[in-house]
Amino acid sequence: MSFAQQLIDWRRELHQYPELSLQEFETTRRVRQWLEEAGLRFVPVSLPTGVVVEVGQGEKIIALRADIDALPIDEAVDVPFASRNKGVMHACGHDIHTSVMLGAALLLKEKEAQLPGKVRILFQPAEENFGGAKRLIAAGALENVSAIFGMHNEPGLPVGAFATRGGPFYANVDRLVIEVNGKGAHAARPQEGIDAIVVASQLVVALQTVASRSVDTLDSVVLSVTRILGGNTWNVLPEKVELEGTLRTHRQDVREHVKARVNAIAAGLAQAFNADIQVHWHAGPSALVNDAQWAAFARDVADWHGYQTKEADLHMGGEDFAVYLEQIPGAFVSIGSASEYGLHHPAFNPDEALIEDASRYFALLAEKALLHA
Repeated sequence: MSFAQQLIDWRRELHQYPELSLQEFETTRRVRQWLEEAGLRFVPVSLPTGVVVEVGQGEKIIALRADIDALPIDEAVDVPFASRNKGVMHACGHDIHTSVMLGAALLLKEKEAQLPGKVRILFQPAEENFGGAKRLIAAGALENVSAIFGMHNEPGLPVGAFATRGGPFYANVDRLVIEVNGKGAHAARPQEGIDAIVVASQLVVALQTVASRSVDTLDSVVLSVTRILGGNTWNVLPEKVELEGTLRTHRQDVREHVKARVNAIAAGLAQAFNADIQVHWHAGPSALVNDAQWAAFARDVADWHGYQTKEADLHMGGEDFAVYLEQIPGAFVSIGSASEYGLHHPAFNPDEALIEDASRYFALLAEKALLHA
């Protein structure tokens, strides 16, 4: 079997058996088995899921990272290796990322004696719930590491394309939950109640003005209400409506400004309608900020490797690789996967042709980074 086909076979097996964040027990078992059969050296981490291995000898350490968890999505792709775990799918391509770094580990193992240091490869759980990176750091996975590199497949880029940027790349992520508490009443006598649905509707409309009227148009901001829950029958004004949504920004001052505006709008509408509105913010990862020098280095290696490279646009998605970059320098990159449907879509279907090439790129990147660390 060819090297490329082996990686594709591993990817397809992972794709058939996806697991949610912190439930990646079988994924961990498979990854460990494949690495053990290849003779990789395991780094002990006190975590129920996830794997860390090392290749090489010496004091200098460069890290590579893959993520292994999937999403709670029913797959809509008609392929022989479609998910067998109902309601769970690798709709973000973490099976691709894992296969890429498995390949890099095998390639580095082949030239272990020539490596000018050690490469530590992290197969991280729980990226989708933004907790995995913190868990690996707490377990010591970054000890003595000089720099770290990771990837995300990019469905909007063709296979063979590569993009990254120095400085801010992925966004700050905040989850927003708003409770609108009114007063229930018979729908035929609305004057006796405080209509939580009307208040919530006014709030949704008002929130749409924050990005367009309260923030500099040159700053990147997304504020979206993504869920509304209220009422359970046709002839009763409900007591309560719950809204949920997300805020995405790249600058911390913009992040705080928008949150303050949302809080103020909610307080104003509560007073105007004699309602009670509670706003709850749940912070996800902060903005992913690439080290400018390592990002340029990663792009130079990609040029040398033969990728078609470009400066990446700002990305409004969140990525907990940002947590590593708060501790040590490094760079996160995008590699084209040419899917008709985007990330987190039930019909997401990345082109497997990217896997072998990306594996060879990351093995080369790690080797060259050891010389510059």
